[in-house]
Amino acid sequence: MKIIVQGMAVEYRDEGEGKTLLLLHGWQDDLRTFDPMVPFLPSCRIVRVDLPGFGGSEAPKTAWGVGDYARFVKDLIDKLGIEVDVAVGHSFGGRVIIKGIGARKIVLIGSAGVAKGRTLRNRVIKALAKVGGILSYLPPFVFFRERMRKRLYSSIGSDYLDAGGLKETFVKTVSEDLVGSAGSISVPTLLIWGADDRETPLVDGRTLNDAIAGSRLEVIDGAGHFVHRDDPEKVAKLIGEFI
Repeated sequence: MKIIVQGMAVEYRDEGEGKTLLLLHGWQDDLRTFDPMVPFLPSCRIVRVDLPGFGGSEAPKTAWGVGDYARFVKDLIDKLGIEVDVAVGHSFGGRVIIKGIGARKIVLIGSAGVAKGRTLRNRVIKALAKVGGILSYLPPFVFFRERMRKRLYSSIGSDYLDAGGLKETFVKTVSEDLVGSAGSISVPTLLIWGADDRETPLVDGRTLNDAIAGSRLEVIDGAGHFVHRDDPEKVAKLIGEFI
């Protein structure tokens, strides 16, 4: 289904009845990422959306920060006329929720948002973008420009090259530390992490767990960053028990 929010055509799904769950996907993902998990969730109204720039939704006309995405989600909620009982966010979707989404309860799945300890990495991303860009226009590097850039970014595990028209948005969002915002969360919060997560390692989960008063961290062995796809039944069961 399509809906117009902030002048953009946005893809979303609104299914079922009962308590309202809002599911927000991660970076370079879309609402279908939750497909394996949805059948195991209890009877609820499940609202999913392709965030602007991803899936079937139009991209913002300017570079957005996390706050812009949070405002977009608030406007979506208002347009749909819903009250969110549980906001569930994976990775980047967790960032958006931490920044400020009104919900009675929160579930963070392998959430991004912890920049502490990654400052050097983020500086490297920006430095390589600048230096790599300059060098790649000089002989003989110009002939190997694309190959050089890919090696530079792949060496630090960055999604920058794959961000397409969202490169500036990627740089703005990845460098923002949201631990302080997490400390302001006052509603019941469940954190679900894959023990083998390499994108947002378990130490990030523990940091957010410490920051959010009264939160609970559940770790699933043998699962990685996409824990909701690695073990959808267990993740859904944890969510069902939580709500």
